[in-house]
Amino acid sequence: MELIDLKYTKDHEWVALDPATGVATIGITDFAGEQLGDVVFVQLPEEGDEVTSGQPIGEVESTKSVSDLFSPVSGTVSGINPEIEGSPELVNSDPFGEGWLFTVADAQLPDDLLDRSAYLELTAD
Repeated sequence: MELIDLKYTKDHEWVALDPATGVATIGITDFAGEQLGDVVFVQLPEEGDEVTSGQPIGEVESTKSVSDLFSPVSGTVSGINPEIEGSPELVNSDPFGEGWLFTVADAQLPDDLLDRSAYLELTAD
């Protein structure tokens, strides 16, 4: 997946939508990982849960703090990254690859998602 095709939220989640299947893959950005510090635990929704864009659906715990995790899309959770429970540090080391968090089927993307340039502008010093 190319990073240029990702969409982003102001809460620092990323979304990659597969237009052929309507399944969205979700994670948190490298910027969020840097701000959080070393991630030690991630609480995710369960498969089958209904999620609503902008609503809290879990938490990310790091050595610095605990932060809410928000769903960037609406739909039904169709998968959870099985590696995250045992290796939450993947969120820091490979946020756009092996550190993805969950997938949502029949994903409905809100209009306020950012493209890469707008997200980079948001996170610029």
